[in-house]
Amino acid sequence: MPLTMVKTGEENSVKKIGGKAETRQFLEKLGFVPGSRVTVVSKFNGNVIVNVKHSRVAISREIAGKIIV
Repeated sequence: MPLTMVKTGEENSVKKIGGKAETRQFLEKLGFVPGSRVTVVSKFNGNVIVNVKHSRVAISREIAGKIIV
């Protein structure tokens, strides 16, 4: 399921990253790689704040939809 459907406080493992090559590369630099653990901290106006690799990252709903957990 896409990261946008994950409930707040729920920890999941990244299974796959979709989108164009530039998008995948951008997300890999932020720490979103298959096997990494992500926790949704909060959702606000469609944007998602997540913990990934001991960092807190804010991403848009569109980008979060490309992260499959």
